Amino acid sequence: MRGRNILVIKLGALGDVALSLPHIMKLAEAHANDHVTLLTAPAYADLAAGLPLQVVSFGRKGFAEMLRLMRWLPGQQFDVVYDLQGSLRSQVMTLLTQAEKRVGHRAGIAYTHTPATPAGGVHAFERFNAVLLAGGVEVASPRPGLPVSPAATERVADWLQQQGLAGKKLVPLHAGSSRDWPSKRWPERYFRSLAGALQDRGLQVVWIGSQHERPLNARLAAHAGVDATDVFGLDGLLALATQAVFAVTNDSGPMHVLAAAGLPVYAFFGPTDWRRSHATGQAERVLFKQVSCSHCHLPVCPPHQQHACLRGITPEAVLARLAADGQLQT
Repeated sequence: MRGRNILVIKLGALGDVALSLPHIMKLAEAHANDHVTLLTAPAYADLAAGLPLQVVSFGRKGFAEMLRLMRWLPGQQFDVVYDLQGSLRSQVMTLLTQAEKRVGHRAGIAYTHTPATPAGGVHAFERFNAVLLAGGVEVASPRPGLPVSPAATERVADWLQQQGLAGKKLVPLHAGSSRDWPSKRWPERYFRSLAGALQDRGLQVVWIGSQHERPLNARLAAHAGVDATDVFGLDGLLALATQAVFAVTNDSGPMHVLAAAGLPVYAFFGPTDWRRSHATGQAERVLFKQVSCSHCHLPVCPPHQQHACLRGITPEAVLARLAADGQLQT
């Protein structure tokens, strides 16, 4: 008797895909005797490289790519679909599979199984768990430690050796954010001060981020730390996290990726509500200061507010928190 053909849909964005990795792992474990396929966007395919499943990616834009996907889905003869995306597009994709069992976030013609009580207005991690429960699968733990692909582990080990960082106590710092959310950034001068203090305590700072953050990281690395902008790829970022002692980041995609590996991640929250978007298992490490305009959900801070929410969290306060948690012991 052949195993069933299982499809998991999670298209984006980066933070959401990273948050869903423990749930995707649970689905792979629950269907260990079946053939499991993760359908995602090309940019996020590497994140699942260490998981025991097949990863298939399709571009999210363009008529030709959509037509190719519409032809591919019915031909795979999926038996069960778990839609962790929950968008209109993913609902259409779920329907196109013609699978007998189709599990999703909310009631509708796309799904045969949905949560008894829709998990709206809560953290994404809990929404994904609600989908697993609706499909009869054990929920994921908020203390993840995802497997990393051997290729990514070797790639990061080689880079650390080349940089003379092998065996050192690494601290990844992410001072950037999405281009669309500059209001999420802790002040650059604060990151510079924090990095210097960490280096003085025998820790090795590694600046991470994507291409658009290269100028920012170059300025910061000129003061302290090593610039690793766009060096690792997403699977490499998971591998780097397994070699680090802790990380400090803004509310960003890399925050979620580092946390998915089980690394302690201290993250700054200002305009967004940390209760709904903190990294998995990291609620106790949120760095947040309540001000009169919290949570504004504005991508750009109004000039008259002077970024009070994040300016109010000083480097000294962050160092004191890290010390209290025993992170500065060398």
